[in-house]
Amino acid sequence: MASHVLGIDVSTTATKAILLDEAGAVAGIGSAGYDYDIPRPLWSEQDPAEWWTGAVSAIRGVLDSSDVRADEIEGIGLTGQMHGAVLLDASDAVLRPAILWNDQRTAAECDLIREAVGAQRLIEITGNDAVTGFTAPKLMWVREHEPEVWSRVAHLLLPKDYVRLQLTGEHAIDKADAAGTLLLDLAARDWSPVVLEALGIPAAWLPPTFEGPELTGRLTDAAADETGLRAGTPVVAGGGDQSANGVGVGAVAPGTTALSLGTSGVIFVSTDRPLFDPGGRVHAFCHAVPGRWHMMSVMLSAGGSLRWFRDALAPGTGYDELLSGAGEVPAGSDGLWFLPYLSGERSPHHDPLVRGAFVGLTPGHDRRHLARAVLEGVAYGLRDGLDLMRGAGMPAPTQIRISGGGTASALWRQILADVLGTELATVSTTEGAAYGAAVLAAVASGWFASVDEATAKLVTVTPAATPGSNAERYLEGHARYRALYPALVPHFHGT
Repeated sequence: MASHVLGIDVSTTATKAILLDEAGAVAGIGSAGYDYDIPRPLWSEQDPAEWWTGAVSAIRGVLDSSDVRADEIEGIGLTGQMHGAVLLDASDAVLRPAILWNDQRTAAECDLIREAVGAQRLIEITGNDAVTGFTAPKLMWVREHEPEVWSRVAHLLLPKDYVRLQLTGEHAIDKADAAGTLLLDLAARDWSPVVLEALGIPAAWLPPTFEGPELTGRLTDAAADETGLRAGTPVVAGGGDQSANGVGVGAVAPGTTALSLGTSGVIFVSTDRPLFDPGGRVHAFCHAVPGRWHMMSVMLSAGGSLRWFRDALAPGTGYDELLSGAGEVPAGSDGLWFLPYLSGERSPHHDPLVRGAFVGLTPGHDRRHLARAVLEGVAYGLRDGLDLMRGAGMPAPTQIRISGGGTASALWRQILADVLGTELATVSTTEGAAYGAAVLAAVASGWFASVDEATAKLVTVTPAATPGSNAERYLEGHARYRALYPALVPHFHGT
């Protein structure tokens, strides 16, 4: 009988399910989309029922589209959007819509957390500064603004773990996703009594934490009836979407670095000890790999900047056509700069108020220059995050594994290689976090002795770009780029 594992990715706009066979090939894909709500400016919420409905649809879709039977599936791995606050009462009923990772309402609560714990002490314990997207500030907001909801809370879960609850009836979370709540002791890899006490959050609300490949429960009869899967199928902890994506592209050995270039831009590096930036300007989390951690810089509008540029100035134009003339423009875009802070920024500036800008426009600039300036501005912003991680003790990478839609552009790949100063390589896996979740289930099923062994056998790396003749010019350009934020930030903040 053929063996398979199932990876489920509960993202912000869709749930995806993939089947993986023992050779690491994807045997089937199912997905179901949904929306999230913006009830007020800066708010972002979602009904958790959407995730379960999406998961059921995606699972049934992948089973229907493949020849794989339910009794051939040995395990299930979970991943999904990080930081979302799912509040449940004692009977596991949802108390309010989940507050998502991209919600920006909690700036005041972040200040309260820094005051309660101590700003530097918070970073030393959790590896992170208080950021509006994290879970703990959302809890503080609910306590302040919705005391009736607060009084009924019995359980806190994250989005993928709500799906786990529906699958298994168990409250559980992986250590990587837990690290994104701002409630975890990074070095101890478990909840921080110091932070919980300072913030007045009952430890009883929090689920037990597990390493990525650990068993957290088995599929219930009711979940089996809904999904078409076999009752008793093991469900492993999995990981938050970034750590699971790290597994999916093989960024598991210490020092291995990856770049995901989608709407946001994330540079991810695996470490063998809990490194963190003393200023909290990049994130430090547990990895989904047992005994590993990772650092991560997050740019909010990376590929999103290019999409905005296309939609605003060349609607309906394909990206290939949009960028076709940008390669004719010399490095530096003839003195034109782009700040990619369209939605505020997270790394290196924890600043929800900063905004994007073109700087240095002249009559000699046309659409080609603007397009190249966008590509360069995003690359410079990513370099900011990489430099912060190096300053925190991460060695300079010799190669960065790239994934995401933005890396399809050969021009952008070359600009990134020049600006980041290292070789870029593509990987053979294309399903990202869902693939990583499936790999964690495969390790738990005994297919591989470790996550390292699994990724070494399943992920093939192919060089795609190396630093070229423009690298030195971009090194100088990055120094000038870094001066733009402090010069312009008073205008964005109205000071």
